[in-house]
Amino acid sequence: MTPRFSPLARRGIITGPRFTPIVQALPSIVPFVAPEEIERSRGRRFAVRLGANELTFGPSEKAVRAMAEASSSAWMYGDPKSYELRAALADQHGVDPLNIVVGEGVDGLLAYTAHLLIAPGDALVTTRGTYPTLNYFVAGRGGHLHTVPYGDDDRQDLDALLAKAWEVDAKVLYLVNPDNPSGTWHPAERIEQLVEGLPPGCLLLVDEAYHELGVDFDANAHVAVDDLRVLRLRTFSKGYGLAGCRIGYALGAPDIISAFDKVRNHFGIGRVSQAGALAALQDQPHLHSLRGRVAHARATLGGIADEHGLAALPSATNFVTIDCGRDGAFARLILAELLERDIFVRMPGAAPLDRCIRVSCSDDTDLAVFRAALPAALEAAHSKMSPPGACKVYKD
Repeated sequence: MTPRFSPLARRGIITGPRFTPIVQALPSIVPFVAPEEIERSRGRRFAVRLGANELTFGPSEKAVRAMAEASSSAWMYGDPKSYELRAALADQHGVDPLNIVVGEGVDGLLAYTAHLLIAPGDALVTTRGTYPTLNYFVAGRGGHLHTVPYGDDDRQDLDALLAKAWEVDAKVLYLVNPDNPSGTWHPAERIEQLVEGLPPGCLLLVDEAYHELGVDFDANAHVAVDDLRVLRLRTFSKGYGLAGCRIGYALGAPDIISAFDKVRNHFGIGRVSQAGALAALQDQPHLHSLRGRVAHARATLGGIADEHGLAALPSATNFVTIDCGRDGAFARLILAELLERDIFVRMPGAAPLDRCIRVSCSDDTDLAVFRAALPAALEAAHSKMSPPGACKVYKD
């Protein structure tokens, strides 16, 4: 058959797709450079991977077995309603399945939320430097992002967030609690006060990805699940160790939850992920044992920081953010020196937290590798920042 060409193509005029004006105006930015990409650019693997906030202890053995068994049925699509998982989650939380929607991790749910609520010119308020993925989705919808800095205690400043939401008539106030990248958190009563202070028509979007690893397992917002002012996001990526499965869920009023069906990818969750999440949820003893291991790792990282005159921020997550005592330039040098020693960690990207590095919790073997590499990394970073004869960062 003779190929058919358009008149323009026959004249040698080739045109590309007509992107929307919003997309055309956006910069080409990738929010996170994956550790695999860094390894490819370096030409070698990391000795330890402590920068992606993954639960390095891994998932429940029951979850692994369930996924292995489900793999033989991977030729079938997943249940578009995630019926069994939603029923189990509803039982776990004492709510109705109509209060729950399952999505492709918190990130997928953030994308759907932006699709539902953000139109060109709409305002969203968040903390400058907190988990940034939602910012990209808001920009992709043509929304206006308004930020406030962290408070002096390295916690998100709830009063400032609320004031900004009133000032700009925000449709969404986004709060990560416990926070990434600081690791800090606000107790339930402060979240409840925040809800009561919201301007009319503003949704409080609470990202609770680290909830299961918190200092107090039930210390997050106790706002009624049917409250139309609040939507809460959870994930199986952190406490349940299933980051590679990309599965999470939202808790909210049925009128909010049902709206997701208008925009979500109904076949976005595979059968293997659904089986793993359900088995992980049902293995609560494993989750509680992991909480103890994470708490031990947090204490170990705090001790490592203290050994070198650094300060660990309070953490209710599976990472510890370590104040390096100077500024972002110094922290970036430490990060680079650790990278040279095959240690993958990250750092917050915005001041004032950019004076810190952020290290994921892991077992004693991995943390021993980090502990051994840190002194030389600090020494090298310090020598590049300080004039000859300046004092070192170590304690006597």
